[in-house]
Amino acid sequence: MLKVIEVLAESEKSWEDAASQAVARASKSVHGIKSMYIKEMEAKVDNNKITQYRINGMISFVLDKK
Repeated sequence: MLKVIEVLAESEKSWEDAASQAVARASKSVHGIKSMYIKEMEAKVDNNKITQYRINGMISFVLDKK
C-alpha cells in the first residue's frame, strides 16, 4: 500500500533542483519513496530575472507492514 504526501520546495538553480531537494528532505522522515509527481511549477521574478524556482509535488511512498 502506498501513501501520498504533498510537498512544496524551492531552489535558486532550477525546478529539477527544487524537486531533488523536496525528495531529499522528505527522505529524512519518510522511507520507501517510490515516485514524485510535479503538480505545478512557478517562478519568482525580480528585475526581469528568475530568482526562485518553485514546485508543488506529490511524493508517494510504501507504508510499513505491521
